[in-house]
Amino acid sequence: MTRNFKEALKHRRTYYHISNSSPISDNEIKEIIDFAVENVPSAFNSQSTRVVLLLGQNHKRLWDITKETLKRIVSAEVFKGTEAKIDKSLAAGYGTILFFEDNAVVEQLQNSFPTYYDKFPIWAQQTSAMHQLAIWTMLEDAGLGASLQHYNPLIDETVCVEWHIDPKWELVAQMPFGAPTEQPGPKEIKPLNERVLVFK
Repeated sequence: MTRNFKEALKHRRTYYHISNSSPISDNEIKEIIDFAVENVPSAFNSQSTRVVLLLGQNHKRLWDITKETLKRIVSAEVFKGTEAKIDKSLAAGYGTILFFEDNAVVEQLQNSFPTYYDKFPIWAQQTSAMHQLAIWTMLEDAGLGASLQHYNPLIDETVCVEWHIDPKWELVAQMPFGAPTEQPGPKEIKPLNERVLVFK
């Protein structure tokens, strides 16, 4: 990281205006993902998060799948706006990271520790969220802009077929990224005294 941890977290933002270029190599992008997958914690050390990196035509194909799926289920008027968002922002990027949770791991833990049966799916989502934040922050620190999207579960089945993904892997989020072409606007931050309590 070029910034310290606190600075990197502060600078992480949502970028919708991105281009099909990257200031770092594909290997460096993969190294960021590998670092997060190796070092981000998980409940019971389950290591249930799975990550798929889509580059080039694979990245484009994901967003074609998303458009094809949405076109079948929304009105023509609504689809115009969705198509424009995908074409001008999400698909315009350099790549997309897909975040999954392996339900086979979750189910094994549920069977091994039935007392926490209902909690393991929740903890798996928390694990995924930590991976998302870590990778998002490191991508931005490396000069890339990213956003977090949730077109699941609408595209799940087609995505699994297209890239031969284990059906036990549950899609959680999609993170398109690329070199920023515009900076995000100001971010509203709610007062901390409404969000943080301290008791001494």
